[in-house]
Amino acid sequence: MTTYQGLAKKYRPQKFSEVFQQDPIVQTIKNALRLNRVGHAYLFCGTRGTGKTTLARLFAKALNCQNLSDEQEPCNNCPSCKEVVSGHSLDVIEVDGASNRGIDDIRNLNETVGYASSSGKYKIYIIDEVHMLTKEAFNALLKTLEEPPEHVIFFFATTEPHKVLPTIISRCQRFDLKRITPEKILEKLKQILQDLGFQAEEDALHLIAAHADGSLRDAESLLDRLLCFHEEEITAEKLSETLGLVSRDLFFKLDQAALSHDLLFAFQLSEQVFNEGAHLEYFLESLANHYRNLLVIKLGKAQELGALLTASDKEKYLKSASFYTQEQCLEILDILRSQLEQLPKSPFKRIDLEILLLQIIRSMKKMPLDQLVNQLVELKSAVSQAPTQSKKSASLIEEPKVQVITSDEEPSPFKEVALLPQQAPSPEIASPPLKTEAPSPASQEITPPLQEAPPPQIHAEKIDSAVQKKIKHDKVMCFASVELSGSIRKG
Repeated sequence: MTTYQGLAKKYRPQKFSEVFQQDPIVQTIKNALRLNRVGHAYLFCGTRGTGKTTLARLFAKALNCQNLSDEQEPCNNCPSCKEVVSGHSLDVIEVDGASNRGIDDIRNLNETVGYASSSGKYKIYIIDEVHMLTKEAFNALLKTLEEPPEHVIFFFATTEPHKVLPTIISRCQRFDLKRITPEKILEKLKQILQDLGFQAEEDALHLIAAHADGSLRDAESLLDRLLCFHEEEITAEKLSETLGLVSRDLFFKLDQAALSHDLLFAFQLSEQVFNEGAHLEYFLESLANHYRNLLVIKLGKAQELGALLTASDKEKYLKSASFYTQEQCLEILDILRSQLEQLPKSPFKRIDLEILLLQIIRSMKKMPLDQLVNQLVELKSAVSQAPTQSKKSASLIEEPKVQVITSDEEPSPFKEVALLPQQAPSPEIASPPLKTEAPSPASQEITPPLQEAPPPQIHAEKIDSAVQKKIKHDKVMCFASVELSGSIRKG
């Protein structure tokens, strides 16, 4: 009975030409082999399933290959290549950085560095997930990287290069691997299915490529799982059932519900998502990607939707895009962005999902921001151009003209006496008659209001000292009568 190999391992690239979408890095490695300019340490960075460890193994295999081709490709037939492929090479040592991360592990590695290679030209160490090493382990490795033996080469692979010490990175040649595009993933999947003799719908392959998120290994592992579950043709419906995905048709139905303002559909869609056991985070990501595609169409870039959409899906997207405006798509994406982190952690996931879907449907009834601004501008211009009735009436009424007549003559003395306290009768003082003039007709004319002039200063005449004494005496007697609770009559 032969041991089964997974698709990711079975179809792992064995030559540089089989590596997908890493052409600049492959060309650099080939030139280093051809020009004999191989460094002593290399760091391969990138997300999962992009070929970091694969490139390190191919590089190591090419360095010790006994029959290297003119294109700098390993032969895969010599003893050295076969040992590397089988994982039994004494000159290519692979270390798992996650499980051998301590300082003692690196010290043991440093002790073996001085030994010569068994059969090949170089002794190569491949440390995977190097970012898992402790700080002390990095420092123990630092001295070896500074002055390595001529026959030793280090290959580091990591998905998180920011966790690697800068002193380690500065001593390595760094290669950043790109994500695999959906088109390349589709191409690889079709090659595998053709080699295995299986059939799959185009929509199903599109879903696999989208679900892989740029990782070719994830796509191959997912295809391997589907081939075990469905012995016949793989369909998009079976794929959605297996992975707990939500069909795109539900999103197009949501667009129709938003157009008709059908709030009940929010509860129906939420119930279907939970009853089918769909992955909530993936549902939200798919919903956000749906409105992202609609926004791309509204921006006039429908051709940039990529190869993940079939012709029928593109027609449906073009139809749904006519239901929305750019502002509505942006507003919905803002709502989804805030919920992508909060909703999966919420204890009331179903209620929160229903509220989210209700917000999306209700957003269609909101007036777009640009339209609201235009209406406000038009209203402002209309108000500024049309004079009001109050302004017209105010312009017809003139305020009465007030003429202030000032006289150089001093006021009569009785005005000063009126300012004094009136508890006791004041003596009669003869005063000259006031001269009053009848207002002339000119003074009765209505003139504009003038600034109010300060009142003329009143100059009191001198009062006889006997009168002042009398007034003072009366004040004292009144005060005494109040304090003594009696009545005092003036004699």
